[in-house]
Amino acid sequence: MSSDCPARGYQEAILALNSLQSNAAVLAAIQAAGPPPGEQVLSQTTYYLRRLGYKPRDLNVLNAIHISGTKGKGSTAAFCSSLLSTIKPSAKVGLFTSPHLVAVRERIRINGKPISEQLFARYFWDLWERFEHGNGEPSRQDLPIRPAYFRYLTYMAYHAFITERVDATVLEVGLGGLRDPTNLIPSPIVTGVSSLGLDHVKVLGHSLSEIAGHKGGIFKPGVPALTVQQHYPETIGVLRARAHELKSSSFTIIPCRTDLDELKIGLAGAHQKHNASLAIALVNTFLASPQLPPSYSTNPSQVRDTTASATPSDILPPLPSDPSPSMSESADDQLPKLPDELVLPELSPAFKVGIANTRWPGRCQTIVDPVRKGVTWFLDGAHTVDSLDLCGRWWSEQLESSSSSNPLSSPWKILIFNCTFGRQPRDLLDGLLNFWTLNSHKTGNEFFDQVIITSNTTYSDGKFKSDLRSVAQDTQPDSDQRIQHEIAEAWCSIPNATKNVMITDSIQRAVDEVSGQSTPPRHTAVLVTGSLHLIGGLLDVLGLEDAL
Repeated sequence: MSSDCPARGYQEAILALNSLQSNAAVLAAIQAAGPPPGEQVLSQTTYYLRRLGYKPRDLNVLNAIHISGTKGKGSTAAFCSSLLSTIKPSAKVGLFTSPHLVAVRERIRINGKPISEQLFARYFWDLWERFEHGNGEPSRQDLPIRPAYFRYLTYMAYHAFITERVDATVLEVGLGGLRDPTNLIPSPIVTGVSSLGLDHVKVLGHSLSEIAGHKGGIFKPGVPALTVQQHYPETIGVLRARAHELKSSSFTIIPCRTDLDELKIGLAGAHQKHNASLAIALVNTFLASPQLPPSYSTNPSQVRDTTASATPSDILPPLPSDPSPSMSESADDQLPKLPDELVLPELSPAFKVGIANTRWPGRCQTIVDPVRKGVTWFLDGAHTVDSLDLCGRWWSEQLESSSSSNPLSSPWKILIFNCTFGRQPRDLLDGLLNFWTLNSHKTGNEFFDQVIITSNTTYSDGKFKSDLRSVAQDTQPDSDQRIQHEIAEAWCSIPNATKNVMITDSIQRAVDEVSGQSTPPRHTAVLVTGSLHLIGGLLDVLGLEDAL
């Protein structure tokens, strides 16, 4: 047992994990320096993997579906996990996603459920020791003993899934794709890219082409590459060029399935049809793969050789070239497409059940408050202009549905909003109101009766769960206040918007304000959006961890 962390429980693991976060000053310096070269990233990620006692080819046993994207990649991953579990109930399906809402262990799931606190602590401390001792891999003076927060959790997911002997794994990229630590598997079974848009521009680039180049960096030699019909057409050419450069076996654009209009989809919002369509194609491609894991195969001879793609030196091939704004397709970039029976097959009963049973908390989620009578919470962690536009569409649909079912009842409509420091509040709010403004010709005060702008601090005494601690935010004590006032100014600049705006210093005070506004029999409808951190803090305050 190392001297720097004598206790070995779950809470101690969370505190130790938080010590691996980079503070705001470090993050700012990293962003100012620009992303490191691909070869440097590959060297670092494989170095830490070897210190755990693994080689890249060892990860092939995970039988991975690897998913990147700007919007919908988490939902697509949730659909895939549900489908794989429904199709083969006896199988173990690993799911790695980020960020978490309330508890860090949500990021590592088996058969849809977060691993227990006991398992989390066991695997966390196992890695803690392995990184310290190195498993025979000489230490590097230019790198810390243990990797940073997200990398650590990614390696921990690999270790947990391998040790628990999962039959299939669904991996959601954390940031970008090209340099992401989830991009260590030499031969996933299939790769997919969800909807693309502008986000994390300081890291991924300021153009859609650069961002698409990063997202397509997960494509692999001999592995099918799939994507959805993109809102920004220029990204398709970049993704196709990436697939050609990385020698994908095929490149296929998945259309939105019209038969989903008649089916129950477990996740709310019209945009989820695109995510479900991609997930169905990914799982069908997984099931049709010659590398299908034995637990899913009906043919005993169809057994995957997980070492086949390993090079003699057992080092991953070099990362592809860094994306540039001018990257586009050429006549030589054409690749075959998947057959129609994989892209748009008739859905079996198991697929229909898997789509219907998918759950993904904090994304277009509706919760009727069991304690605060007459209050319904509408939660969506949207945090980009495009995703907030979709959130606004979903919210509008909920209001219309409520009005049609009870035309005499008009709910008191409250918006609880926050966004992280550095984003543009007016752009985000315009995205949220876009659908309503264009299609209903309604003014801002008809959209919401009250606006509450809160910090991301969970409780009014300044406390929060260790799982929700962010060192980057803690080192900027006035950033919450600054962004809150920027949001308030942005809201008040919207023509005809309600002036019933208040700022709270914690999520708990925002909830208290909602409780005070609730006057049954009139219903109170509360939309909470702008940040997944906000959604997680709210669920913690409400005591609704079971909703996860």
